[in-house]
Amino acid sequence: MASEASLLEPVVNATLILAAALTLLAGYRVIKGPTVPDRVVALDTIATNVVAIAALFALVTGEGLFVTVSLVLAIIGFISTIAVSQYVVEGDIIE
Repeated sequence: MASEASLLEPVVNATLILAAALTLLAGYRVIKGPTVPDRVVALDTIATNVVAIAALFALVTGEGLFVTVSLVLAIIGFISTIAVSQYVVEGDIIE
């Protein structure tokens, strides 16, 4: 019987490749997006995918530091999305 770690590793590796590919597609949307809101959503998608990649990498390597990195990236992604959204809606971040 295969161990749990040997079954989990191919799934995590495939998920890492899928998340990286989706990040590249979102990068294309950032560059070619027809409107600014499309670009904002694509940037939020990239931030979410990078958080997922960091968490999956932490799972593969067993290093807890990458979980901390993913949490910090999630916070930065959330704040940047809010700031850009406010800029798009009101034209200014801080009134």
